[in-house]
Amino acid sequence: MIQIAPRISVDESVRFGRPVIQGTRVPVDLVLGKLAGGMALEEVAGEYDLTRDQVLAVLAYAAQTVAAEQIRAIA
Repeated sequence: MIQIAPRISVDESVRFGRPVIQGTRVPVDLVLGKLAGGMALEEVAGEYDLTRDQVLAVLAYAAQTVAAEQIRAIA
């Protein structure tokens, strides 16, 4: 298991090596998708037995990932 961000980890034996909330099998992209689909933070936390801090860690990881992304326009 490798911690790639606070509360976010990757383990090849868990969910095919996709980022998950540490200590769970809940994938980061699943939580992001639920939030993007309009679910409230508290609803997502309740549905997947997560804490508010775990859901916020997913958002922080997503923000960090997008901020580090480099896009080059090709004309």
